[in-house]
Amino acid sequence: MEKTCTDTHLLAMNSSEKQETVCIFGTGDFGKSLGIKMLQCGYSVVFGSRNPQMSSLLPRGAEVLSYSEAAWKSDIIILAMHREHYDFLTEIIEIHNGKILVDVSNNLKINQYPESNAEYLAQLMPGSHVIKAFNTISAWALQSGTLDASRQVFVCGNDSKAKHRVMDIVRALGLTPLDQGSLMAAKEIENYPLQLFPMWRLPFYLSAVLCVFFFVYCAVREVIYPYVYSKTDNTFRLVISIPNRVFPITALTLLALVYLPGVIAAILQLYRGTKYRRFPDWLDHWMLCRKQLGLVALGFAFLHVIYTLVIPIRYYVRWRLRNITITQVLANKDNTFSTSSAWLSDLYVALGILGFFLFVLLGITSLPSVSNMVNWREFRFIQSKLGYLTLILCTAHTLVYGGKRFLSPSILRWYLPSAYVLALIVPCTVLVIKFILIMPCVDKTLTHIRQGWERNSKCSKSALNGKSDL
Repeated sequence: MEKTCTDTHLLAMNSSEKQETVCIFGTGDFGKSLGIKMLQCGYSVVFGSRNPQMSSLLPRGAEVLSYSEAAWKSDIIILAMHREHYDFLTEIIEIHNGKILVDVSNNLKINQYPESNAEYLAQLMPGSHVIKAFNTISAWALQSGTLDASRQVFVCGNDSKAKHRVMDIVRALGLTPLDQGSLMAAKEIENYPLQLFPMWRLPFYLSAVLCVFFFVYCAVREVIYPYVYSKTDNTFRLVISIPNRVFPITALTLLALVYLPGVIAAILQLYRGTKYRRFPDWLDHWMLCRKQLGLVALGFAFLHVIYTLVIPIRYYVRWRLRNITITQVLANKDNTFSTSSAWLSDLYVALGILGFFLFVLLGITSLPSVSNMVNWREFRFIQSKLGYLTLILCTAHTLVYGGKRFLSPSILRWYLPSAYVLALIVPCTVLVIKFILIMPCVDKTLTHIRQGWERNSKCSKSALNGKSDL
């Protein structure tokens, strides 16, 4: 079993004459799991229940009493119940005066009530110190050893001493308390567990739109067009051929979109001449989602690699190779070797391998367990310098794929170019603008702005001149 009690707490427990008692109101799954965890960490636990005699599934070693009797046992009471059941507390309000009430409740939907549950509890019990905590931890996480993804506990409250006592309990359970300030933050904390992948929505929606668009685009060119003009049935391409075009195009576009907001932010700073103005909300949200965009792009790149590896075993490919071989044998004719074609083919594969390798490296370094092992300069070098190198290699991989056919009119179908031509629009735009931004004359101005210089500020100009004199 994972070690859950900190050494500091154990020393405190050993030095004290008796164990600290914590009262838990509510005998549901979360109340029982929290009680077991506290017992394992050396706390004395007493449960408050409407029917103490019927609470036979509670952990051994815990005392079960009525609400009023249990409240007398401790000055820290954890309310493991829903908001709808808080009204009974007013009947024993005198007992709770001066005590710490820890609200762990959540709602069924975001902003279900005008005020947070913790603020509502504080209104009901004005003589108590209400603290919001533990609502982001599940009963399963407590039972399974508080996995890394569930260690953080948001804590807020108006009384600093009461809040620090609750945070000490959180640390003793092997969790990480995060002080969120006053009780006004309780509503945001209560909404947090109800959010469904908030930072992944934009990447998922964007990738879905790109996949649908490019899939339909390729289907028009490679399935509908041949059928209309020559009655050729190419519907089998919908399974592997077209997805194997859609996945790399989506991956490359999403990778470019990871670096596009940084370019837009730099242009805004140059235009405004200052860094002290907020970016638009859409740009802020976009920049916060860059990690998720990159990981989704990496997923599509993996799909492209897997689909490419199965190409030799496809029936259509084996049938075509047999036909070409038989045709050459019957005609007693051999195709001449083209050095330029061999160069393009090997270069295309090499660029793809190198680009995918760096792509995977970017994905690995974005993991918290890896990023915590490098300093900020190293992390920035990998995510920025190597990131742009990855974008260059993947863009070159797509350019070489087009080869001599890139601008040939013969590839047009209903005046529509190949999909890989569209895939180059966003990456090439990002790379061209980035190349302009790193030019010395532009980069120097941008660096000064990011160091605090403002175009229309006399103070910043004098400060900059004084710095140059030094």
